[in-house]
Amino acid sequence: MSTDMTTAGSHGGGAGAPVPGKGLRAGILDLGDSVMLGLASTAPVYSLAATLGLIVAVNGNYTPLILLLGFIPVLFIAYAFRELNSAIPDCGTTFTWSRQAFGPWAGWLGGWGVALAGIVVLANLAQVAGQYLWLLVGDGSLAQNKLVVTGTGLLFIVLMTLVNYRGIRLGEHVQRVLTYIQYIALGVFALAIVVRIVGGAPEGQAFDFEWFNPVGAFADPGAVVHGALLALFIYWGWDTCLAVNEETEDPSTTPGSGAVISAFVLVAIYVSVALLVMMYATVGSEGIGLGNEANQDDVFLAMKDVVLGPWGWLIAVAVLASVLSSTQTTILPTARGTLSMGVHGALPARFGEVHPRNQTPGFSTKVMGAAAAAYYVAMSLLSENLLADSISAISLFIAFYYALTGFACFWYFRGTLRDSARNLWFRGILPLVGALLLTAAFFISAVQMWDPAYGDTRIFGVGGAFVSGVVLLALGVVLAAVCRFLPSTRGYFEVKR
Repeated sequence: MSTDMTTAGSHGGGAGAPVPGKGLRAGILDLGDSVMLGLASTAPVYSLAATLGLIVAVNGNYTPLILLLGFIPVLFIAYAFRELNSAIPDCGTTFTWSRQAFGPWAGWLGGWGVALAGIVVLANLAQVAGQYLWLLVGDGSLAQNKLVVTGTGLLFIVLMTLVNYRGIRLGEHVQRVLTYIQYIALGVFALAIVVRIVGGAPEGQAFDFEWFNPVGAFADPGAVVHGALLALFIYWGWDTCLAVNEETEDPSTTPGSGAVISAFVLVAIYVSVALLVMMYATVGSEGIGLGNEANQDDVFLAMKDVVLGPWGWLIAVAVLASVLSSTQTTILPTARGTLSMGVHGALPARFGEVHPRNQTPGFSTKVMGAAAAAYYVAMSLLSENLLADSISAISLFIAFYYALTGFACFWYFRGTLRDSARNLWFRGILPLVGALLLTAAFFISAVQMWDPAYGDTRIFGVGGAFVSGVVLLALGVVLAAVCRFLPSTRGYFEVKR
């Protein structure tokens, strides 16, 4: 493993912190690759299919506005990621930056938040991938077979772990194919809707600027908050392009630009597709209407045969490609986060090992894949309802580490905020506001999850999603305390940043 140290240059008056060379394959990704990874990691087709109906159920025709409101804190945090990366282009991202800003404990828990969100969401992606593969086979009845779906999902986790283990270039090639498949299929779906709208869809509704009217939307503030929380987390994943910063051309600038670009492209895709679907299917509660409870688990699946006829299977292919690409790209940041933790001494040294030929985080990649596989199988066998509720708790993990990154940006650059208007806004005000909004989202989500009626399970009279989220976050504190006293990692907690 390489032990050379590189230092980012001065940015707005603040010198970058030393970044240890880790042996990763430097400069293999360009800006286009970075943007592609940011887009693919969010699983945009699946995210829309699974979330659009839920937002419509709460906000009706104001859904496009809600998608924009949910994007605001995400954009502000994207700027925080960009600015911190410009000074410290370390693949540990939130772990490294929080440590530099607030010390070793904050860094360790930030790294845990990233890893935790990745491991839990991989279980969800594996489940969906298993279901959609078998929807394409025969009459689709095997998609209801728990054993078959679980086995298929496990196989997908193993396969994507192997792809990441074998090298970043192989992963990029696989990612490019999967991205093309899902976006071409989504484009065909959207074009078919446009043709039907232009042809005079008899039960559709015309576009109305009222859908973007905040005055009308905020007539029910509770609905706006609920919808914005749902919308907020469909953007999660663009930060993958920051986790591969050390493997990207010009690590201090390209990944940050990729993050911001991919965030803007995502909101454009989400809002435009939502508008088309609303205009064609309406927000009604009958038939293919987005307000129909029977359609809320997957609005595209409900519409596919009506829109595409015999080509409806394209949507199932698009969702499958979407979740597979997200499975692969979710392993990337978790493995690189623990790699950085190993290099910096926060985890045992084996986590910091890079495969000499593949130039990937060999041990970390295998551990993350194994952890996700074990969690998925255990929860599937124990309780699928508890698995679903633990997946709902991902919103807490994301809000935690995104907010921590925003606060870290503000604090790390506090001495340079008066140097220019740019520094004040992009390193100070916007990251701080984003962090505060996400902190509010964390507590509002936690209160909602506390309700025993929330989700599918109840533990000690409290919602299972809340208990899952709190227990898993608290586990990070326990593991950090263990590492504090382990001979191989206690030095990390003793060295001043």
